[in-house]
Amino acid sequence: MENEVTYRLGVFIALYLLFSGLETLLPKRMRSQSRTRRWFTNWGLIIIDTVALRAMAILVPAMAVGAAIDANINQIGLFNKLNWNSWVEAILVILLFDFAIWLQHLITHKIPVLWRLHRVHHSDRDMDVTTAIRFHPIEILLSMLLKIGLVYALGPAAWAVLLFEIILNGTAMFNHANIRLTPKLDRLIRTVMVTPDMHRIHHSSKRHEHDSNYGFSITLWDRIFRTYIDDVDGGDAAITVGLQWQDDAPAKLGWSLLLPFFRK
Repeated sequence: MENEVTYRLGVFIALYLLFSGLETLLPKRMRSQSRTRRWFTNWGLIIIDTVALRAMAILVPAMAVGAAIDANINQIGLFNKLNWNSWVEAILVILLFDFAIWLQHLITHKIPVLWRLHRVHHSDRDMDVTTAIRFHPIEILLSMLLKIGLVYALGPAAWAVLLFEIILNGTAMFNHANIRLTPKLDRLIRTVMVTPDMHRIHHSSKRHEHDSNYGFSITLWDRIFRTYIDDVDGGDAAITVGLQWQDDAPAKLGWSLLLPFFRK
């Protein structure tokens, strides 16, 4: 798709600067680790993730947007068989893909081998905008394969897939950001979108708390499937972010990459 990288990168940089700036002006919590060290590791992970995706593209040439273009050319998938209004289709695509990502997220908490990968994300001891990009490369590759399979099943327009991915990345940066919202504003936003206070519960070191609030963008699926938690005993101040057994090691890039292969 023409200018796909430009759109993605432009929106990503703009939102990253916005949320990191708001974290500086309106921080919700004090940091427990050096931001410089954590950011080096979290940015290191996204660079490795990007390289891994580029390498996978050699074997699987069509990434999500490319797969949508290929599905359209070959008339593969549900929406390529239907003659629906393009915006109706786009809204359905965004909802269906968002549900798939929500379900994938829930499954990564329930299946031990997938949790070993996903806990790299949860091991961050501070939550901020860079936590949204902190994922193990193997998890990123598996997630991309899921999206490619869903694209060929649904046959969505390429621009709708691109729009979904931009929305997902933007909302993930927002709800991981260390931003202080007023209680009233937080309640208003979370009627539709996941807020930082809501998602921080998901990053709690307590298992019964982090097995909740799986949404990255909208709160709909957590409410429907009763995985939504409004608050915890003691409020936000009682939440310890990270894993129960960890120390300061998550700020190290090598430790984060090797985490799925050992258990403490």
